[in-house]
Amino acid sequence: MSHACTPVTLPNDDPVLRVMPMPTDTNIHGDVFGGWIMSQVDIAGAVPAARRANGRVATVAVNALVFRQPVFVGDLLSFYAKIVKTGNTSVTVEVDVYAQRQRLDAEIVKVTEATLTYVATDEARHSRPLPML
Repeated sequence: MSHACTPVTLPNDDPVLRVMPMPTDTNIHGDVFGGWIMSQVDIAGAVPAARRANGRVATVAVNALVFRQPVFVGDLLSFYAKIVKTGNTSVTVEVDVYAQRQRLDAEIVKVTEATLTYVATDEARHSRPLPML
């Protein structure tokens, strides 16, 4: 059996989010809609950002987003997020998304890579400095 991509394994870290797309998450051709994946990426990236900010964060930029492989209904998606940079008020997070194809051969493929920047905000939704570590 030939694969367009090299077989991969899931990272050893725990995913920050795991979700299975449903038929309502597809475009008119039956593939999972990119916008749905983007929203899940944003949620996953916010997890470590909010933890580092010790509170509310807002997405200020999607620095990069690449769809490497299609995602299908029934794939189990695992989102891995790690902080790659912090500023005075901002946290930049890399998110890698893997799909476990729900077939007999249990194929795992990396489907999406993204880098997003969040800013720590106060109750009035104004930027605030990150707390000291």
